[in-house]
Amino acid sequence: MSPRERLRIGVVGLSRRLADVVFVLLLIVVVLQAGWLAARYDRWWDWTSSARNSLSAETLAVLDALGDGLRITVYAPADHRISRAVEQLVMRYRRRRPDIVVEYVDPQRAPETARADEVRLLGQLVLSYQGRRETLDRLGESTLTNAIARLMLERRPWVGVLEGHGERSITGSEGPDLGRLGQLLVQRGYRLLPLDLARQPSIPANLDLLLLSTPSIALFPGEADALTSYLDAGGNLLWLLDPGPMNGLEPVAAVLGIEPLPGQVVDAAASRLELDTPTTAVVADWPDHALGEDMDGPALFPGSLAFAGRAAPGWLLDTTLTTGPQSWNETGPVRGKIDQDPSAGEQRGPLPLALVLTRPRPAADPVVPTAADEQRAIVVGDGDFASNLHLDQGVNQILALRMVQWLSGRVGLVPVPEPTLDTAAITLSPVRGTLIFAGALIGLPALLLAAGLLIRWRRGREPEEEA
Repeated sequence: MSPRERLRIGVVGLSRRLADVVFVLLLIVVVLQAGWLAARYDRWWDWTSSARNSLSAETLAVLDALGDGLRITVYAPADHRISRAVEQLVMRYRRRRPDIVVEYVDPQRAPETARADEVRLLGQLVLSYQGRRETLDRLGESTLTNAIARLMLERRPWVGVLEGHGERSITGSEGPDLGRLGQLLVQRGYRLLPLDLARQPSIPANLDLLLLSTPSIALFPGEADALTSYLDAGGNLLWLLDPGPMNGLEPVAAVLGIEPLPGQVVDAAASRLELDTPTTAVVADWPDHALGEDMDGPALFPGSLAFAGRAAPGWLLDTTLTTGPQSWNETGPVRGKIDQDPSAGEQRGPLPLALVLTRPRPAADPVVPTAADEQRAIVVGDGDFASNLHLDQGVNQILALRMVQWLSGRVGLVPVPEPTLDTAAITLSPVRGTLIFAGALIGLPALLLAAGLLIRWRRGREPEEEA
């Protein structure tokens, strides 16, 4: 080999080594720069199909309305697994609100502080905000957001619930009861006050809202007078009325001027939703009102009655929730083939299932705590839609909560949906399963082996070509 060729081979070797050194230096620079950018700038992407690593729109709305001064104290050592789980959740909140202060306190090292906050469990969270405090024993977006929403309330609203006459129980667990709705209201900062007018002859004046459901035992005249006095004084009302006798609530209907239509609503739209019975009325056309804002599904009202669309003098019919055109109030038995009979007082839809009424609040009543100068009432022709049995159907839960919130002047509080996990099982056919198995255990290693042998063969030919 001539000196010139040896010199050329040496230059080529030196160039390769120099290129390797430059590559290593550039790689180190890229790694250092990536670390610097990651420490200086916070960027993240949630690629999960259910967005399980992101906060819901409802939580973001609560955080946007939150003022300054929220402090979260986690009673667990900072390096404990519970603290790491808390940090994963709280980190999402701090991305939206960096001013949230999070502190980790070891209850064994700070027993006096833990005792002052009444800490009973390791991992317990204590939230403080503008002099108010909430304690959480369970971790989750729903519980944490609801606690923040409760802290934002300067005064927790009162909801009175009529009982003692066979009404739907706000704490009951049976299907027709309203226990689940009651739990949701408590989570959102409401305080429930059961009212038995047989024992308490008058309704407290500081209620934000009175909830009525149809009694199975008739009220005494004095009890009905207490209800009408409450309305005359400017109290807000949510009345879940069912088909059948009113059992002493007729004076309340007279004050509001409501007139139920005979029979119960049947709706052909129920068959399109694959419901078993046509007696489930469907509300899918939402009005331009706080109750229907951004609703993206139907509400279902099993066994509902309808109303004539008018109210008593002095009351304004603010809006209505109505059925579709394929509905009517059926006065006969619902079996076999049925059709509308106008001679029996049956009217074709749209039919009002819920009346939303307002009027100026009486000036003589300074006690009612709602800030608005407007008295509000909602009369619904079906109490089943908010019951334990049907609350999860359609958008019933959202609608029931919105009714309470609008009536009590707390429209800003919205329900936080439970997270959905994208853990659906993937079912493969035997052929596809075999192909994936063979490709992973045989095909891919064989491909890598072939690539290595090809590279080795080409490198072995390089000196001969240079020679």
